[in-house]
Amino acid sequence: QGGGWSPGAVALSCVLFLVAGLCEVGGGWLVWQALREPPSPAPCAQGKPWWWAVGGSAALVLYGVVPCLQPMSDFGRIYAVYGGFFMVLAYLWAWGLDGFRPDRGDVVGTAVALTGVLVIMLWPREGGGLEVSGDGGVRR
Repeated sequence: QGGGWSPGAVALSCVLFLVAGLCEVGGGWLVWQALREPPSPAPCAQGKPWWWAVGGSAALVLYGVVPCLQPMSDFGRIYAVYGGFFMVLAYLWAWGLDGFRPDRGDVVGTAVALTGVLVIMLWPREGGGLEVSGDGGVRR
């Protein structure tokens, strides 16, 4: 039985990639803020407290768990496809929280990468790359 991608499986997978990305980018950003950003020169201002790094580390642990919920069965393919989602989220996070402005090369490169990972994800293959249960449903 061929299996394949249903709209629900695509939506679930994309949501899980977004959640994983928020955990990774958010967790990494919190650790970065605690360890790399200097304290503010304003009077009575302090740098980010140590617990930002602890919270970021917890988010990074969650990032390691979320991909295990994917309906795809191939570790390498999941992480390869995730790379495109990560690029988009990293730029959006940096733009929204750090004032970073992606240039044309950033936008074009990310669009090419995201297109490529969607080809990898949705390419027609036996079983669609999904874990299919005995009754034909997608395992979660």
